[in-house]
Amino acid sequence: MAAYGLYTHIASNKVRSMLLLAGLFLLIYVLVFAGALVAEALTHSGQSVDYYLTRAARDLIAAFPWATIIAALWIVIAYFFHQNMIDAVTGGESVTRQQQPRLYNLLENLCISRGIPMPKLKVMASPALNAFASGLNQRQYAVTVTSGLLAALNDQEIEAVLGHELTHIRNGDVQLMVIAVIIAGVVGFFGELFFRMFTNLSWNSSGRSSSSSSASSDRDSKGAGGAILAVIIAVVLILLAWLLSQVVKLALSRSRELLADAGSVELTKNPDAMITALRKIENRGELPGATSAVMELCVDNPREGFADLFATHPSVDNRVKALVQFAGGHDPGPLALPSDSADASDQPEESTTGQSPVSRGPWGDSGEPAGAADSRPGPSQGPWGRHS
Repeated sequence: MAAYGLYTHIASNKVRSMLLLAGLFLLIYVLVFAGALVAEALTHSGQSVDYYLTRAARDLIAAFPWATIIAALWIVIAYFFHQNMIDAVTGGESVTRQQQPRLYNLLENLCISRGIPMPKLKVMASPALNAFASGLNQRQYAVTVTSGLLAALNDQEIEAVLGHELTHIRNGDVQLMVIAVIIAGVVGFFGELFFRMFTNLSWNSSGRSSSSSSASSDRDSKGAGGAILAVIIAVVLILLAWLLSQVVKLALSRSRELLADAGSVELTKNPDAMITALRKIENRGELPGATSAVMELCVDNPREGFADLFATHPSVDNRVKALVQFAGGHDPGPLALPSDSADASDQPEESTTGQSPVSRGPWGDSGEPAGAADSRPGPSQGPWGRHS
């Protein structure tokens, strides 16, 4: 458990990254074949399934170079501009030592202690408590933290979170995750494109069939079974490709989060800081407006699939238990933050008569100016205030 930069884990991530890229091209070819199958079925009615399959295969061979070029172009664009896309979604902005001396020094000290090149540092304005690492190479690596995290965590806890993200970078988890996001994006784009094409062609085909002669309609109806079956096969292929693009996330073993937690402990020598950081982040990490792809990069992803099947992160409880068992940390249990009580106090109080309360002191409303009564001790403190 207490391992940083496990060579077997890094090598496995590199192999899986190459396999995922190869799988991306395969999924695109499947989508092209499915799209050709739909087009052939809608433009050449009354044929057998074998006819449609043969024609779709020929279309795939003809479109093969173009599909390959489009997939490669998508990868190139994602390689160079994925960080800009992430920043556009999250609103993360690069910061310097002068802007964030506390955060910058903590990250720099961790990098110097292990001879790790320092990644870019970004801060996003959000009350959520979360952080994530991104990038595909040394020049692109970046660690982004939320302003809410900086406000809620102390220096030791922030250092633990930064160590967690540095471990993700060192272990190659970031590259693998970004590639998985690219695959899901490509397949989603092509899937939506083909479904739109199917809808349009279906509408046009129905319009033509309504104006055809009765003899032609009888002939088409006899061979309609082959076209319908071909369309069903195409839809199944498209759905299968989309499902595989989502299941790709399962290749991102959830053990990567446990290893990153362990790497943070080895960097900071402070398992309790990592535990308390997780407890503070727990159920407070949802980034408003962020896509699932971005949330999967974060320290904690509170979004979970049905029955936890497609959850990309182990639960905080399981991660804390691992740190307690293998790193000797101490679990304080779920932690309440001052912001929690502040959120509750933001709700206006209402009296039983429906009138807003006007007095906070023990003497009722004295007609004092606004703010004067607020400075007076409340009933829970007594008329003389709180004694230290």
